[in-house]
Amino acid sequence: MKTSHIPTHECGVFGVYNHPNAAELTYYGLYALQHRGQESAGIVTARDDGKPFRAKRGMGLVGQVFQEGDLKELVGTRAIGHVRYSTTGSSTLKNAQPLMVESSRGQIAIAHNGNLVNASSLREELEADGSIFQTTTDSEVILHLISRRNPTVGGGSLSQALSRVHGAYSLVIMGENEVIAARDPFGFRPLVIGKLEDAYIFSSETCALDLVGAEFVREVQPGEVVVVDPNGLRSFKPHAEPSREALCIFEFVYFARPDSALSGRNVSHARTRMGRELAKLHPVEADIVVPVPDSGTYAALGYSEQAGIPLDQAFVRNHYIGRSFLQPTQLIRDFNVRVKLNLIRSAVQGKRVVVVDDSIVRGTTARARVTNLREAGAKEVHIRVSCPPHRFSCHYGIDFPNPKDLLANRMTKQEITKYLGADSLGYLDVDGMVRACGLPANKFCLACFTGDYPVPFTAEDDKEVLERRRLRSVSLVPEEETRQGFLL
Repeated sequence: MKTSHIPTHECGVFGVYNHPNAAELTYYGLYALQHRGQESAGIVTARDDGKPFRAKRGMGLVGQVFQEGDLKELVGTRAIGHVRYSTTGSSTLKNAQPLMVESSRGQIAIAHNGNLVNASSLREELEADGSIFQTTTDSEVILHLISRRNPTVGGGSLSQALSRVHGAYSLVIMGENEVIAARDPFGFRPLVIGKLEDAYIFSSETCALDLVGAEFVREVQPGEVVVVDPNGLRSFKPHAEPSREALCIFEFVYFARPDSALSGRNVSHARTRMGRELAKLHPVEADIVVPVPDSGTYAALGYSEQAGIPLDQAFVRNHYIGRSFLQPTQLIRDFNVRVKLNLIRSAVQGKRVVVVDDSIVRGTTARARVTNLREAGAKEVHIRVSCPPHRFSCHYGIDFPNPKDLLANRMTKQEITKYLGADSLGYLDVDGMVRACGLPANKFCLACFTGDYPVPFTAEDDKEVLERRRLRSVSLVPEEETRQGFLL
């Protein structure tokens, strides 16, 4: 599990079609995707005889939610799975995915990675038309849209549903006869197709295909819907082509596992190149380069190689960290920083140290690390960050804080350097970051760095939008009914 200071992870989805051990494959696939979400995990399976879907969902890590007996109960040749960090909708069991419903179209289960920017208005519309919601996730909106046919919109029910939703979604959906993968027209979140003998696999990242021994076939293209059923695999694009793509570049910087590939580019190689670009942009005379594990490791390697300064793993990560039940007093905050990363004092004492991290968001943990280095006797501390300053919120599935809580939105670079207690501070610029990823800038969403949002949104469409339920003024028993003697 990652222990960096990014305020959230997004979700991971996985799906299997036509394998006798579909649940077991999905379990291992979710294990490989655990870095994308640690709040809850779930698997839904289906047999080919029309019997009810079977489901197991729970709060916690994959290994905590599923026991051996659970997988034996999850019989079926098809399965979809999900690991979650909440973006829209609180972290509760009712919001754990995959979501599963019975509808006029039969049984449907859905797993969603991303965030819809018009979920609130769609939900209000659906509720006004009689829909009853069981969760506060934007994913349930998609289920309701799939379950009803709108005669004014052409195409099948899934095409109709996806034509209504705006924002980021990589979906794996299971129906009575098929497993479906769908990606929004901008391609904000990754989604790939694999093959294991006669089975098809869908996954958020290629690293999960590697773990289950599946062969990578290709990516699900932005705006594409891929269906696999008894007739084989087919795909279509129900949307008008957007003028650009918008893969979240923070997948390369932080979220994706380093052994995954995005758009044909290995993530670890991209991060190493980010470190090299950073060293060119912000060189400094120093004795050692120290990475912040684990997400800063490859960037630090690139910085070390480019600058000719030795790399030293002076921070040691604790791999066995659970959630703290203690209140976040200053003492506990300091403890949480130290319990995640302990410092080898002899490695830094009397030395000029370059600390390479993937990002600085609020700055509290980065400041604590500088303090630790000073206490250990570091002569100089130079902070280098392998992405640009975060100045804007994300509305497409990454729960960055409100802009007022983003350090780079409140302070100048000089003020941040002073706040951190560092001797110098250097961020990678947008051009260098994009160059390191090896794709044109118009292939990426850079909104959290530049404020250029590919999909419009309203100010109230934040993480808690579906939690803020208005007080309904409509009575369950209208006054005119009571006058007519319709009291229960």
